[in-house]
Amino acid sequence: MKTTTRVCVIGGGVVGVSVLYHLTKLGWSDVMLVERSELTSGSTWHAAGGFHTLNGDTNMAALQGYTIRLYKELEEITGMSCGLHHVGGITLADNKDRFDMLLAERAKHRYMGLETEIVGPEEIAKIAPITNLNGILGALYDPLDGHLDPSGTTHAYAKAARMGGATIETHVMVRETNPRADGTWDVVTDKGTIHAEHVVNAGGLWAREVGAMAGVYLPLHPMEHQYIVTDEIAEIYERDNEHPHVMDPAGESYLRQEGRGLCIGFYEQPCRPWAVDGTPWNFGHELLPDDFDKIGESIEFAYKRFPVLERAGVKSVIHGPFTFAPDGNPLVGPVPGLRNYWSACGVMAGFSQGGGVGLMLAQWMTTGECERDVSAMDVARFGDWISPGYTLPKVIENYQKRFSVSYPNEELPAARPNRTTPMFDIFDGMGAVWGAQYGLEVVNYFAAPDEPRFETPSFRRSNAWEATAREVKAVREAVGINEVQNFGKYEVRGANARDWLDRIMAGRIPKIGRLSLTPMLSPQGRLIGDFTISCLADDWFQLTASYGAQAYHTRWFEQNAQDGVTVRNVSDALTGFQIAGPNARKVLDAVTRDPTDLKFLDVRSMTIGMTSCLVQRVSYTAGLGYEIYCEPVAQRQVWHTLWTAGQDHGMKPFGMRAMMSLRLDKFFGSWLSEFSPDYTAAETGMDRFIAWSQNVDFIGRAAAEAERATPPNRVLCAFEVDAGDADVNAYEPIWVDGVVQGFCTSGGYSHHAGKSIALGLIPRAHAQDGQKAQIEILGEMRDATLITTPLYDADGGQMRG
Repeated sequence: MKTTTRVCVIGGGVVGVSVLYHLTKLGWSDVMLVERSELTSGSTWHAAGGFHTLNGDTNMAALQGYTIRLYKELEEITGMSCGLHHVGGITLADNKDRFDMLLAERAKHRYMGLETEIVGPEEIAKIAPITNLNGILGALYDPLDGHLDPSGTTHAYAKAARMGGATIETHVMVRETNPRADGTWDVVTDKGTIHAEHVVNAGGLWAREVGAMAGVYLPLHPMEHQYIVTDEIAEIYERDNEHPHVMDPAGESYLRQEGRGLCIGFYEQPCRPWAVDGTPWNFGHELLPDDFDKIGESIEFAYKRFPVLERAGVKSVIHGPFTFAPDGNPLVGPVPGLRNYWSACGVMAGFSQGGGVGLMLAQWMTTGECERDVSAMDVARFGDWISPGYTLPKVIENYQKRFSVSYPNEELPAARPNRTTPMFDIFDGMGAVWGAQYGLEVVNYFAAPDEPRFETPSFRRSNAWEATAREVKAVREAVGINEVQNFGKYEVRGANARDWLDRIMAGRIPKIGRLSLTPMLSPQGRLIGDFTISCLADDWFQLTASYGAQAYHTRWFEQNAQDGVTVRNVSDALTGFQIAGPNARKVLDAVTRDPTDLKFLDVRSMTIGMTSCLVQRVSYTAGLGYEIYCEPVAQRQVWHTLWTAGQDHGMKPFGMRAMMSLRLDKFFGSWLSEFSPDYTAAETGMDRFIAWSQNVDFIGRAAAEAERATPPNRVLCAFEVDAGDADVNAYEPIWVDGVVQGFCTSGGYSHHAGKSIALGLIPRAHAQDGQKAQIEILGEMRDATLITTPLYDADGGQMRG
């Protein structure tokens, strides 16, 4: 066995061998994989082997498409069979909400190059004739859907990796993973110690245990999952071609042909977590005892949807564990807090996602970043606040909702409330309807006493409409107050703090008492941060950005650390409020004896009531606004001071639904919508904040300069949309002259202007004021007009005055 290697991948399931293969494909040949048993041990060997492209996250869907297309390439490279069955598949909709979801997914697929289509009951009867169509409105058909041989595919990956120079060692048990001072690792096994520059945890069912060896907790949990293979069914074996896949969300089941019979699996509501206190090391090629009681109701429903099943005998039952993360997506990327330690686990749908996971991780390791935004599967999307006590109920919830409708405004209830601010009970008493961000309870809106305390999930305008309109009106006509806990906040100190910020940020670093807005770029010029920088002293700065990106941004700061600089995440050590609206200065005048003559982008220490606070003249709502920061222990005092004074000026509380409506009036983008690693500064207009004149070689400058010289083909624009009862959410295609030319990044309803607004990327050649377009919303073509004049404070007088 090799004792030194550039990369040691731990785990020989389909994900581990995919990572190994893709590393060799990208030029790293000194790589090895160790597996405690045989390849496919764990979940891979007993997987149903189905694959599909449907995923609520667009980038994940694209990676699933890549994975599926990769299998033929593997066969050509290795000469081995993956047992491919490209039979196509349909996802059924038996109610309007499910059909809306399929319409939204089909629209997304248009610009992704996925050739899906919406089909009606008559077409479904031809495609999948064993389906009982009672109550079925339609379906989404995907010709890429199919299934394969899990073992053959895993071994094809392995052979392709070996052909690229990789080494695979089976029956090697990892005992310890110990970091060295230089960032490399000693992987201690029962066959000796391997010195590796990088370690990849692809441990699957054992990923938690492997992670614990490095002192990290990975939020994963195995769930029991059961599928059934039937005896021969005449309606199946007498067909001229193989029966396609059928996903039936109402019955929480998936069905495909298996030989001369059928295979059907269930995501049942009375589900059961497995190995709650740890996966046994001696588990591998075993199955769990059959449990028909658990899936009894699911089987009964399946008999009605597919009557042939009731006449078929059971040939075999496959009941085994699969791992899930709290949101169902994989955990991939560099583990925060560790050097050269990578995660490739939690990949529940290994044969749909394994190829994409392997490609993205290999790109990340070999080039430092991925070709697309992988936030949905980045291991850093969960912070150090996450625990097994949170993970378990969220994984159960995710399993139960595996085939449920995924709404853009849905707030899932499991493991909540978890993290709250000192304002929780006060806001709750005022009628707060809560959302969750990064584990934190955040107010979405405030319901009136006669309104429900629950926002109905919908693809269309929800019952939050009236409340949001009230809150927007208060901000635009008087003054609103909103909590700022859900900003990521960082303290940067040290003699070299300014130099470090000049290098890591692309924008201008402000002078003392001022703040600036700046993008943070990757080496390839992609947006990896959207920051406000406040200069409190020559060697003291405060940064604010997205609250949900804390671990992501902290990891980047650590990877680019510099002597003489300390960076501290103070996201939960600072809290406070923003006040916004034409009466905001009047409220500020009433609560402090300090001068309130802050100009736009000023920052100053002020005493608010009895508390020393940091006050910034800036607002995401557009117009006049202030951000007021204090310690959590003083937050309630600051609240009572502001709220009492605010009553004379029409102050009302507002939540995130109003915030997202208000920002549309100024066409402000938001993190992971307009600003993400999928886009560059020049594409999104963030290049206007780049400090071109400064003689600083900031990260990503060469790529940004190249786009400055040759502007990118696409650019972010705003549209006024002739919408019905549904507004743009994200990724709806934008049609110009009858052709899909771009897509929406986000949108919604401007309650102030009374207009539906969309933001989206289109070719620069079409980015002209008044450009006519159409946006496909839930299957309907809606007229849209490109607009360049903001809907509120168009000249910036309120904001800067």
